Amino acid sequence: MIDDERPVLDNHLHLDPDNHRGIDAVRDFVRVDGTHMLVVNKPSWHLGVEADAGEDFRPVFERTLEIVADASAELPGRAWPVLGVHPGLISRLVDERGYAPEEAREIMRGGIDVAAEYVESGEALALKSGRPHYAVDDDVWSASNAVMRRAFERGADLDCAVQLHAEGGEDLTEVTEWAEEAGLPAHRVVKHYAGGRLEGPIPSVIGEKDELERAAERGEPFLMETDYIDDPDRPGAVLGPKTVPRRVAWLLENGYDDAVRNAHVETPKRVYGIDTESTLERA
Repeated sequence: MIDDERPVLDNHLHLDPDNHRGIDAVRDFVRVDGTHMLVVNKPSWHLGVEADAGEDFRPVFERTLEIVADASAELPGRAWPVLGVHPGLISRLVDERGYAPEEAREIMRGGIDVAAEYVESGEALALKSGRPHYAVDDDVWSASNAVMRRAFERGADLDCAVQLHAEGGEDLTEVTEWAEEAGLPAHRVVKHYAGGRLEGPIPSVIGEKDELERAAERGEPFLMETDYIDDPDRPGAVLGPKTVPRRVAWLLENGYDDAVRNAHVETPKRVYGIDTESTLERA
């Protein structure tokens, strides 16, 4: 059982507003003492949008804001939106829709610019970008890195965090060096779906016990996530919405109180500037 005064944040999950569990997943999270979540927009094509320009992403972002508002109404804390362009879109644009990598780059950078408008207005908390976690041609890789660098530039302009979807590994210092060159501090860069040891970005550690133990024992800033995808075609993919609260309870049972505070209070404040304690009002 988690203390009523303790925030529990899932740093990266998706909610489908129309086709799967949506708010029911939020209610599951609350039932096991979850309090806060960062909701990342689903890939644009999953919401029926085949983008040809940056403006085409706007309905994806608007729909995400709606489901986040609905989620906040259910949570004892609140939800925040993270908006951006899934890096896998470049393969869809190039391989399936016939765009040149340079054209795909411009479409995706346009999407980042539109997402940044929502951060600037205060409607979204952070940006999402990255690069493919699978092998691609050199020109696609170069275009993907250019999209990610645009996200760093906009994050620097707005003093907001950037969540990255990228390849695995334990050293992404080159990426945070690019962010710092753009004026975005390394602690504002978050690697989603990370292991417990990562150099460079702040790791958002997937809710597996061994990786969480590594992060807890390391003592560096980290976050916790499920990457719940809320996809009716892949019901068992990644982790369910109850996972982070259950892993918090497990960490507390094993004496990792400081690590829990690190992941759910201190690191969210450092990375995003959010206060998970003052925004918590349990009934």
